[in-house]
Amino acid sequence: MESLGHFGVDLSLERMQVLLQRLGQPQAGIPVIHVAGTNGKGSVCAWVSHVLWAAGYRVGRYTSPHLVHWRERIWLRGEYISTEDWSQSLAQVRDTLQSYPPDEPSPTQFEVVTAAAWLYFRQQAVEVVVLEVGLGGRLDATNAGIDPIVTAITSIGWDHWQRLGNSLPQIASEKAGILKPGIPLVCAPQTPEVMAVIQAKAEALGIPVQVVQPLEWVGPQTVRWQGLSLCLPLTGDVQLINGAVALGIVERLRQQGWSIPDAAVKKGFDLTRWPGRLQRVQIGSQVLLMDGAHNLPAAQALRRYLDETQPGPLTWYIGILSTKDVSGILSTLLRPGDRLFTLPIAGHSGMDPEQLAQLARERQPYLTHVQALPDLSAFLTQLSCPEASTAPPPVLCGSLYLLGQVMQECLRWDLAR
Repeated sequence: MESLGHFGVDLSLERMQVLLQRLGQPQAGIPVIHVAGTNGKGSVCAWVSHVLWAAGYRVGRYTSPHLVHWRERIWLRGEYISTEDWSQSLAQVRDTLQSYPPDEPSPTQFEVVTAAAWLYFRQQAVEVVVLEVGLGGRLDATNAGIDPIVTAITSIGWDHWQRLGNSLPQIASEKAGILKPGIPLVCAPQTPEVMAVIQAKAEALGIPVQVVQPLEWVGPQTVRWQGLSLCLPLTGDVQLINGAVALGIVERLRQQGWSIPDAAVKKGFDLTRWPGRLQRVQIGSQVLLMDGAHNLPAAQALRRYLDETQPGPLTWYIGILSTKDVSGILSTLLRPGDRLFTLPIAGHSGMDPEQLAQLARERQPYLTHVQALPDLSAFLTQLSCPEASTAPPPVLCGSLYLLGQVMQECLRWDLAR
């Protein structure tokens, strides 16, 4: 992976279009359900792909980022891409890149992986692909040369402003760049300024827009939709919106003639798991709540969930990328009486734990304890020390990359087995 393409974000469709052309346009003609938004994209993709799988379709799914292994990004009918198929797809991209002229711009890692996914899906003769936007939408690699049959936009909030624009309408405009003429859009409820941008784009393209209403709980982890009782195993009220978007996509597919019986919807929702989102794991004697909460809207959703389920002081283990709204995330999450331990994010532009701890001391003087931890070994030691057994409940958050590292190193969790 390190030798194929350069790491980082460089929003443009040109490199991806050239790469797909040289690979023989593997994505051409494959029906796509394209999902953009700030938060909830992965959950929506997980639900829709499981419902289509339960309905008997040969469905592929492409999401990002991964938690433990790159192969998690590419999924087909209940299984991640095998090591052999992953290697073969990457090798085919590599061979194509080796034929590039010296002055040809090289693709990014994300573009390479996206191209490898399309090669795999073509080789596996998928009937439909559920495709998550990587960043933004208009210039994202997933938006190159595809044939969507439904598009969807989950909740839009303040994130990646450095690349998408320094206002919510600008960010919304970039995400609405996935809309295609005449292709229906399923949309989560948005703020008026965001909705105005999406509606204007949709009207210009002649697109029918379905703005979903959040589902409602009718029992523990249970909602009702069109007379069906559905299990919502993904925790938190924010999933009432994400679940509604997923079901809105199902409804649109049914209108287009896709055979998705009620039993498949029910089974698909029952089967869906999406690690790293309000997930509780056992480490030693401690039960740790893990959640990505990698931007301000996600932090707000996590805080609402905790206010409802675990009021009172908490012990936080937090690592945050330096490109995020660090101050906003900390002020949203932390409360008087809380304890905070800051963590590094290996291999990524994480904020230095000492700097993060110092920022918290300055902005949140009401914390009872603040300490920077140098690595995950120190995290494990702290989590299992005698003092921790009587401390407030522990929560790990701030980055999906951090969660993946904890899963791999501390839980020996092989998600890509």
